Amino acid sequence: MTDPSQSPAHSGFGRFFLPGPTEVHPDVLAAMTRPLIGHRGAEMSSLLEACDPVLRSLFRTRRPVYVASSSATGLMEGAVRNGVRRRALSLVNGAFSERFAALVTDCGREGERYEVPMGEANQPDEVYRRLRAGGFDAVTVVHSETSTGVLNPLTEIAEAVRRAEGETGDEILLLVDGVTTVGGMLVEAEAWGLDFLLTGSQKAMALPPGLAFGTASERMMARAATIPGRGQYFDLLEYDAYWRKHQTPNTPAVSLMYALAEQCRRIGAEGVEARAGRHWRMAERTWEWAQSRPGLALYAAEGQRSPTVTTIRVDEGMPASRICSEMTARGWTLGTGYGKLKDLTFRIGHMGDHTMDELDALLAALEEVLG
Repeated sequence: MTDPSQSPAHSGFGRFFLPGPTEVHPDVLAAMTRPLIGHRGAEMSSLLEACDPVLRSLFRTRRPVYVASSSATGLMEGAVRNGVRRRALSLVNGAFSERFAALVTDCGREGERYEVPMGEANQPDEVYRRLRAGGFDAVTVVHSETSTGVLNPLTEIAEAVRRAEGETGDEILLLVDGVTTVGGMLVEAEAWGLDFLLTGSQKAMALPPGLAFGTASERMMARAATIPGRGQYFDLLEYDAYWRKHQTPNTPAVSLMYALAEQCRRIGAEGVEARAGRHWRMAERTWEWAQSRPGLALYAAEGQRSPTVTTIRVDEGMPASRICSEMTARGWTLGTGYGKLKDLTFRIGHMGDHTMDELDALLAALEEVLG
């Protein structure tokens, strides 16, 4: 049997540009080989305590950042169960915001959707208009829609929510999926007034899949305390009680916690601001390249582009799915278009620990494929 680690697609770090899971540095992978420890002992508490300041810096908050052994979808459900009392407005502009909206009704709450076509961003004025009608107690939004590479104007959306809240007298919590922005840009959980902000390990934080992270405002925690049926696995009150001891309420994925500790050390050494700047520079380099190539176009409009994932539309020449296949044959991994966009677009995940030199090598390989 062929060893997959010897295939062209696994020939070394810096060739895997999937927009999640992103590539994981060898030092982070190596950390997972440490022997297991008891997850209720002092050693685990010390490990998580060491991660705490870096996690707060990534989320731009003084509040705790909870660690769950789950995918980000788990904390999306937790956001709904703990933060939506009766009715939420869900902002939909792609596949993952659609999932967030579906979770609202799956958890037994009422949901209204404000939906725009894929490739577009949700507009703050429309958010305000809908909320001003009254009857909402929460809003769900995806900051960076991974399926399209569109970045929603989160600061303006947050302002619209607060304005509507002041006029209606309703307490409206803002629940945010930051899966491809936290760790990739400066997402200000506290300064922007986000009531719940979550991400997954396998995106801009460049960890293996299997962990999710979330921070909750005081308003969110107070709301959770009034909601029965929060469930057990994602009860934020339990997470808060355990995090005060630098523990998790459920058995953690210990080996992934080792990886987290190593990556927090690496992120701390680089600096969160420097990491965000690196992502923006890689994004701008990708946009510049795509705009210079005949037959290619950026799917997201100017001012609405994610710093961590770029979706590129193929207007002529070979189908996007074939471009990805040709790159795979050369030892590179890209993201195909999502769903109905499979043959129309391809995606470059320029996030995590990738460097500009690695990105330039990828773009040079794409030049060969495109001819």
